[in-house]
Amino acid sequence: MDTNVIIAIVVVVVIAALLAIGGWWFGKSRKSAVDKSTEAAKAKADARLATEKSAAQSAAASAENAEKTKETAESATSSATPESPVATEPTPVGSAVTESATPAVETPEAAGTRMQRLKARLSKSGNPFGRALFNILAKDQLSESDWEDVEDTLLLADVGAEASEQLVEELRNDARIAGQSDPAEVRAALKDKLLKLVGTDTDRRLNADKEGANKPSVIIMVGVNGTGKTTTAGKLSRLLVSEGKQVMLGAADTFRAAAADQLETWGAKVGVPVVRSDKDGADPASVAFEASAKAKEENADVLIIDTAGRLQNKANLMDELGKIRRVTEKNLPVDEVLLVLDATTGQNGMTQAKVFAEAIGITGVVLSKLDGSAKGGIVISVQKELGVPVKLVGLGEGPDDLAPFDPEGFVDGILA
Repeated sequence: MDTNVIIAIVVVVVIAALLAIGGWWFGKSRKSAVDKSTEAAKAKADARLATEKSAAQSAAASAENAEKTKETAESATSSATPESPVATEPTPVGSAVTESATPAVETPEAAGTRMQRLKARLSKSGNPFGRALFNILAKDQLSESDWEDVEDTLLLADVGAEASEQLVEELRNDARIAGQSDPAEVRAALKDKLLKLVGTDTDRRLNADKEGANKPSVIIMVGVNGTGKTTTAGKLSRLLVSEGKQVMLGAADTFRAAAADQLETWGAKVGVPVVRSDKDGADPASVAFEASAKAKEENADVLIIDTAGRLQNKANLMDELGKIRRVTEKNLPVDEVLLVLDATTGQNGMTQAKVFAEAIGITGVVLSKLDGSAKGGIVISVQKELGVPVKLVGLGEGPDDLAPFDPEGFVDGILA
């Protein structure tokens, strides 16, 4: 064999060996770095919990000493002037200070009345697509142009091309609409078809409300900035509190400076604690880890984790959300991933929705800003495209304007 060939073979073997050793060393270093990051997060969580416990014990001891001092002073005053009316008068100054130091905790509206308000708002809105459809279908002897108007109305309402075509075909073949139309029968036929598309047999309960749910039950909120994701997380905490659940919030959207402050404002109104980072731009996964550890320690019913909605590209999104889920599951299983969509964006938000669905695997959708929208057909198309149910809907800007989605109430509202 030629000497040059032998040398070349030796060189190739040496290079291959070096690459194999380098790959092994890189993998080991990366694993070590991940382990160190996880341990650091855990240590931080333990330190914070220890500090909070120490502060609570100090506060309790101070309160006890103050109470003893007060009792001693009152006893001395009473023995010195037993008949004095001044000694028996109340001291309102101390109680006033206590009241001002303790913020009032609100009582959120019960879930049962929220969907009723949605129905009322839809019926009073300017142009729900159901009413527009009814006005067309109630005509006698529908022409081809009328059927085109029906399909156009569905498309403008963001029902989606496939679902619109399916609904038009079913309406054409319904005897209640053909010929001389009775408005009551037309309304009944339209309601039946819309309910079928929206879905009445789907289980829309939050996983935290199901039998045998984990405790704490973890909900991760995802969605792009501007859809009302952080606000929805706060409103969801109020809804769960109204059902008697002990809730905790995790502010893992560390890239937007106001996000954690927003959550704290929402939480303070209903007595829900918020776990957040001490600085902006911290690792979101470390906040999620700390929040899940604390929720587990305090045996909360539900932990809601808010995440960043900033999208540089799909790869970054998948990496960040995947990491948040992985570190959370070191402490607690993740039961629910809710995607928050702005109903007014309609089909324009579907592309983003699909990216989130691929990145973390969503279990349900929350439609914000649905009330009074002619884009209500997004309920149908988002379920068809993503294969998961709409579980909650936002009714407006109020603190209790979030409700479980009720298909019949929704259809009745847009047909009113």
